[in-house]
Amino acid sequence: MNASLTHLPHIRFVDKNNFFLIAGPCVVESKDLLFEVAEKVSALCTQFEIPYIFKSSYRKANRSRVDSFTGIGDELALSYIKAVQEKYHLPVLTDVHTAEECALAAQYVDVLQIPAFLCRQTDLLIAAAKTQKVVNIKKGQFVNPESMQFAVQKVKDSGNDKVWLTERGSMFGYTDLVVDFRGIPTMRAFAPTVMDVTHSLQQPNQTSGVTGGLPNLIETIAKASIAVGVDGIFLETHPNPELAKSDGANMLSLDKLEPLLEKLIKVRRAIV
Repeated sequence: MNASLTHLPHIRFVDKNNFFLIAGPCVVESKDLLFEVAEKVSALCTQFEIPYIFKSSYRKANRSRVDSFTGIGDELALSYIKAVQEKYHLPVLTDVHTAEECALAAQYVDVLQIPAFLCRQTDLLIAAAKTQKVVNIKKGQFVNPESMQFAVQKVKDSGNDKVWLTERGSMFGYTDLVVDFRGIPTMRAFAPTVMDVTHSLQQPNQTSGVTGGLPNLIETIAKASIAVGVDGIFLETHPNPELAKSDGANMLSLDKLEPLLEKLIKVRRAIV
């Protein structure tokens, strides 16, 4: 089986015997970077028979400082994501931040992702739903798992049942996040649920204005997520995280992905 899918896995795609992977660099920095990551990850996912969705943000709207990198230009970045889809025959995902962005982004991608801070924005959820793309809603750091049923219902009530939820940790004090794994089965009752491993390991609100992270715990959070039955794993990866223009402090180095996937497969096999 070629796990680098030529079409988007919809809700029926979720398989209790497997997990799917959403992965890529945090933000579009260049076409070469996207191609390098997509080629490596898609080859690994084909080898391990893990369905793969490529992810990169065409623009970063939520930045600590005004001088932080936000993107190379919306349509240029989206065209590079589309190029990944066409060259590697992969479904692709990106974030949207306002209702007005949804129609534009939907021309280029298969999955529209709602950032965690925006998970309650009704106009954004409705606009994303109306594109008929899959809508992946990240749970806000300030929202309990039970409340995410209402975000899901907004999408469904707008005529789109292709909706996923993503856990990305909850604020613990001012500069840390924790993952409450009790929330995974709760949210899975509402929609297929993904674990955003790398963003759950962010350390926001640093005095430098640059978010920190705990990448040494990526394996721990990922294995625990598989053990409690998530449908998908989300992680950001970069060949040189220390040079990344966004979220380098918590991204997985690309050369560490293969051994991580091998371990996650073993955990999944152990629990089914």
